Amino acid sequence: MTTNVIPNAARNLWNPSGEKFEIPRKLGVTTVGVIMKSAIFAAISFLLSQPAFAAVERIWLTHQSPDPSKIVVSWETTEPGDSVVEFGTSSKLGATAKVSGSRTLHHVEIPLAKKDAVYHYRVKTGSQASETATFKGYPTKTLRIAVVANIRADAKLDFTALRKEDVHLLVSAGDTAMQYEFGKEGDPECTKSHSKLIDTQRELFRSTPFMPSLGNLDRKLRPKSTGPDVPTYDIEATGYRKFFALPGKEWLWTFDMPDFDLRFISVDMSHTRDFGTPNQACHPFGKDSEQLKWYEQAMNATKAGFVITLYGETSGTVRSHAEGAWERLISKGTLGISGECYHAERTEVNGFTYYNSSVRGNGSFGIDPKAAFLDKSASYLLLTFDKNSSQMTATLKTLDGRELERKTFQKRAKR
Repeated sequence: MTTNVIPNAARNLWNPSGEKFEIPRKLGVTTVGVIMKSAIFAAISFLLSQPAFAAVERIWLTHQSPDPSKIVVSWETTEPGDSVVEFGTSSKLGATAKVSGSRTLHHVEIPLAKKDAVYHYRVKTGSQASETATFKGYPTKTLRIAVVANIRADAKLDFTALRKEDVHLLVSAGDTAMQYEFGKEGDPECTKSHSKLIDTQRELFRSTPFMPSLGNLDRKLRPKSTGPDVPTYDIEATGYRKFFALPGKEWLWTFDMPDFDLRFISVDMSHTRDFGTPNQACHPFGKDSEQLKWYEQAMNATKAGFVITLYGETSGTVRSHAEGAWERLISKGTLGISGECYHAERTEVNGFTYYNSSVRGNGSFGIDPKAAFLDKSASYLLLTFDKNSSQMTATLKTLDGRELERKTFQKRAKR
């Protein structure tokens, strides 16, 4: 029988169970080949099954409490497990927050005890761990907030200029992702398109808290209804609310920043012309609706000097609903901001200011006939709050950072 001498380096192997075995010095070539192939296959299978190949896929930050005293760190992992955040105001971290259980979508709320600080954090799920990342604690003197709309999980959008603004909070006025685009059509639980959104701006979302206002695309199940029992949208926004940890009902929310006398209110209005059809895209908004009653309470209860309302419908359409009740309530605040249309716009109606801004430009629909300023550039709205002067400045900027126009607002009279 033909024999083959096995080199010393190949004679001793470790099998996947960790027990050492030895190949005899002289074996037939065929036998050696079978042994080697079996060993290699077993080793590869073992390695691929190990947690070292599991990973933290993406991380993002939101607020679930209605004020900046806490922040939610969210992440997704390839393998299920518990949810742990290690954090602190230095690279040494030092504090830990944990949610027991097993899951691949994680939300952990941590306290923000210090202002004007940089927080360091990392997340862990079993052996899956992220690198240490940072985010800014909220300031005591000057607050910067950017409002965007229509991101639609588009990796081609260039946010270089927006990142240079070094904002403390990023707010969306709708349509961060189209739910079915990167997921399973017709599945209200699907969150893959929202995951894709985070992937488009990984560093931004892991270093800047993000507060999205619900738009129609965020819950769109399919391109269009094919019948009365086949809705285009999941009105309850199941996947969106599952993915983003937000205050209150999540499809409606308020967020207060007491240090700057500020309240945001997010309501659910988009494509309201389709209400009552299989293409209905939002909750009821009529004069007897739960939503309008909630909004009236949220507006009347606050004593904040600056109150900003966010929605996904054109401002002109919103003003016309519920026999003008929406306009009367919104105008008790400081601004109304829409993300419905693909242009930059400022409108003045009865001494009150409405904005539209979108990171997509060149739109030709939804232009307010009462617009005082209009530019078709892709844009974002930068809000700057100066605590010493008690003023807010709203600056419309093109997506590449060029200033279009600015306006300064004083605090409203205390109510």
